[in-house]
Amino acid sequence: MIGNTLPLLFLDVDGPLIPFGATRQQLPHGYPTYRSGRETQAADANPLITRIDPAHGPRLMALPCELVWATTWMSDANECIAPWLGLPELPVVIWPEPSDEDERGGLHWKTRGILDWAAGRPFAWVDDEITDADRIWTEAHHPGRALLRRVDPRQGITDEDFAALDLWLRLHAG
Repeated sequence: MIGNTLPLLFLDVDGPLIPFGATRQQLPHGYPTYRSGRETQAADANPLITRIDPAHGPRLMALPCELVWATTWMSDANECIAPWLGLPELPVVIWPEPSDEDERGGLHWKTRGILDWAAGRPFAWVDDEITDADRIWTEAHHPGRALLRRVDPRQGITDEDFAALDLWLRLHAG
């Protein structure tokens, strides 16, 4: 790592921040919804945003890292999600076209783009679709340290996830 450069934290939205997929038996009353005090037209247009706990914003900002959106929401994450969480505008990973080779090998279509963006810097990646294939490929192709943290999409990011991220990022911050 060069100088005091902070590690990157690549953050997915659907799954980690917006939980989904639980059955009625798992959540008989449905997902909790929140008000952020920073309601936007985007929250009115997409009611799933109210599943995002606004307390995640300050927790994310407290992590010793550079936050980067790694989501199919692309720039909409800055327009819709960042204000809800009280986050500043964040950089956004622009995704390359997925390759047939990646799909056959089980590699997530985001993996190459994240490693390209990281360019050797230490990074953590929070997503609900990370697999062992992504971990193996990252270890073989990324010269820096990396934490690939799979989040259960039915729960979203948890206290345990935040604790693991905080510990790992502190260990790898300049």
